[in-house]
Amino acid sequence: MIVRIVKLTFESENIASFKSIFEAHKKAIRNVEGCTFLELLQDVNDERIFFTHSYWNSIADLENYRKSDYFVQVWKATKLLFAEKPEAWSLQKS
Repeated sequence: MIVRIVKLTFESENIASFKSIFEAHKKAIRNVEGCTFLELLQDVNDERIFFTHSYWNSIADLENYRKSDYFVQVWKATKLLFAEKPEAWSLQKS
């Protein structure tokens, strides 16, 4: 199993827009082949920082999603809202 953690930092005025994007797409992302879990977390000390935390059956499933037209569309809208470059980690769950 692959655990994917992505740190996203937004401009304060863009937080509501990001939350709307996530809410609109979370169900579809959870239903992508190979995705078994997805949640959104918000930093308790800095409201601008969010983490997406997801589980994938394999790195191939994650990469297929990341290369999909759907991901490209959602990411295009999301990246306009960033205050900082996102950071991402793909981890093997043992």
